[in-house]
Amino acid sequence: MKGNEILALLDEPACEHNHKQKMGCSAPKPGATVGGCAFDGAQITLLPLADVAHLVHGPIGCAGSSWDNRGSQSSGPDINRLGFTTDLSEQDVIMGRGERRLFHAVRHIVQHYHPAAVFIYNTCVPAMEGDDIEAVCRAAEQDTGTPVVCVDAAGFYGNKNLGNRIAGEVLVKKVIGQREPAPWPEDSPVAPEHRHDIGLIGEFNIAGEFWQVQPLLDELGIRVLASLSGDGRFQEIQTMHRAQANMLVCSRALINVARQLQERYQTPWFEGSFYGIRAMRDSLLKLAALLNDDDLLTRTEAVIAREEAWVDQALQPYRARLAGRKVLLYTGGVKSWSIVSALQDLGMQVVATGTRKSTEEDKQRIRELMGEDAIMLEEGNARTLLDVVYRYNADMMIAGGRNMYTAWKARLPFLDINQEREHAYAGYTGLVAMAQSLCLTLESPVWAQSHQRAPWLG
Repeated sequence: MKGNEILALLDEPACEHNHKQKMGCSAPKPGATVGGCAFDGAQITLLPLADVAHLVHGPIGCAGSSWDNRGSQSSGPDINRLGFTTDLSEQDVIMGRGERRLFHAVRHIVQHYHPAAVFIYNTCVPAMEGDDIEAVCRAAEQDTGTPVVCVDAAGFYGNKNLGNRIAGEVLVKKVIGQREPAPWPEDSPVAPEHRHDIGLIGEFNIAGEFWQVQPLLDELGIRVLASLSGDGRFQEIQTMHRAQANMLVCSRALINVARQLQERYQTPWFEGSFYGIRAMRDSLLKLAALLNDDDLLTRTEAVIAREEAWVDQALQPYRARLAGRKVLLYTGGVKSWSIVSALQDLGMQVVATGTRKSTEEDKQRIRELMGEDAIMLEEGNARTLLDVVYRYNADMMIAGGRNMYTAWKARLPFLDINQEREHAYAGYTGLVAMAQSLCLTLESPVWAQSHQRAPWLG
């Protein structure tokens, strides 16, 4: 990837940085990849595409660093669970064998695994060596008859967020727009004039949680044409240009995709969330409004009323146990405000939330939910998090797995909310599951025991 192309991604017009005095995101600085490099960001964005073979061109360490840790689930193919790499050695670099190894790796994958496409991820070593991966992709595609796509996201280009955008840019330029959608089933109960196609951007189906939302969309006659990229398929992504509206779930990662699809295909979009009662209501109503169908809007309001009635009843015993409990939430991006909304729907009080990966729009939503004096944590080292816990008498910490031991060492109840979790919290059913998890965590007898004096001390 050329320097001017990287600068263009940093100068994303839809990014909040372009609404401030400075123009664009900051250029990468030494140490910027500590929290994840560009390769890491690109591969975790695209890895949930289930019928694609993901081939890492580089040393073995790149493929093994964070492979398949997002927890995205697939309803069908699982070839994306296999880690393919060219495993470049010093001799390969010295003798210039990288391109040849790459070509034969693609041929082997296609012959033995028959993927819908092969994504090749460029890494630091071949990027510095100067391997012409685009030429290899063209030759391999012609040889195998299978689409071969280069994702040029070498780690030294920048941080994880830049890698997310690179991945989105690749899909917009090389994949989306190459196929027409399949026709609706003839036996569909939805009248043809009320059938609508949408796209999801930045939705990764963590723990299969989108499957708890999809039945509602199916009932309303809203077909998810393509999901980028949770439980996604290559051919579905190719049809994404025909979506009538797009829902952006994570603006920090893939806002460039939503903006470019609007510019190229006039597809309107909005940012929303499926966490919590209020967020579900807002997202469903915004989808109906963008699709410009009065009948759909009426049916959507009826579905929302029905779902909210049963979920309110289901949550009653949990709200009684969770009311007034204080939580420190340390996450980022869309979860920095959407999980706040969900916790408030359960009657809990969020004393502070993390905003390290949040946009200005995310922070404004936090202020609307928590007030203008909301505590937003840009950094979350152990000392900072525990200081907030003790200062505001928080009852528990909700964060990612890397903060788990900080909470446990402080004998503080902890719930994992990040991408490695095993429980689905999206949708109305997901909110009930979240309430159950919170009660199980807070009411575990281990916390009372951990605060007692050791019996051998007398």
